[in-house]
Amino acid sequence: MITVLGATGYVGRKVVRALGDRGHEVRSVSRRICDYYSASDLRDVVAGSSFLINAAGYTGKPNVDACELDKAECLNGNAVLPGILRQVCELLRVPWIHISSGCIYTGSPTEKYSAGFSEADAPNFCFRTDNCSFYSGTKALGEEILLGAADCYVLRLRIPFNGEHNPRNYLWKIMNYDRLLDVTNSLSNLEEFVACCVHCVEQHPQPGIYNATSTGSVTTRDVVQLIRQTALGTKQFKFFDSEAHFMETAAQAPRSHCVLDNRKALAAGFPLSHVRDALAQSIQQLNSSATLARAA
Repeated sequence: MITVLGATGYVGRKVVRALGDRGHEVRSVSRRICDYYSASDLRDVVAGSSFLINAAGYTGKPNVDACELDKAECLNGNAVLPGILRQVCELLRVPWIHISSGCIYTGSPTEKYSAGFSEADAPNFCFRTDNCSFYSGTKALGEEILLGAADCYVLRLRIPFNGEHNPRNYLWKIMNYDRLLDVTNSLSNLEEFVACCVHCVEQHPQPGIYNATSTGSVTTRDVVQLIRQTALGTKQFKFFDSEAHFMETAAQAPRSHCVLDNRKALAAGFPLSHVRDALAQSIQQLNSSATLARAA
């Protein structure tokens, strides 16, 4: 039995479906039936599980600016909950996945970080560096709480995208935001990220932290150019003049823009393709569904 917390979210529901398609018995545990912050309640639902996947957390809607207004819930979901789950899973000797975020870094490849930030690099967009959004600070704190955790996989998701019409999808955001900020980032294809979760469940690679991102990086303008090559590209995309202009007019909290090194994940057998290939496939899926909708 594999237990999944946060199974109704953008990531969690995909995890549940993928595990079910592979023939695994899955139990989705919602907040309605379990107090996530009660160690005794969690012990009851995790007991007897062969694996736990924590897809719960607090990201803020429609974006991380909301976390600045609900700091208590953000801190609980991203830092307190992982600590409680660590206690429960280590007590019951249940291996588990914590879905974390690459938003704890900021910066592009440099001479020191030639391929981007690796799992060994300390977060530089966090409370300790005093330059982050509250969301990123809590995600970094959650990872700090899990340092040395037994049988724990910390999988870092970074700006998820796929071919689905969903407000959480980066491509959907690109298509629907009034104005875009041109920055360089690593991204995670959602289906591939979910396949990484399944890989941990079935293949049991070495536990630890993994950057579960597509290989390489892209700029916002790169993504727009890929979109423009399809029928979706009729929109007139507009860009902010600079990041300062973005912060002055459209954002409350600073944003992470970073490139992550995924070589550790690739060496462990994680199924990650190049970001441009994954983007092209997802954009084509979006284009096909839009064409079908117009035809209907």
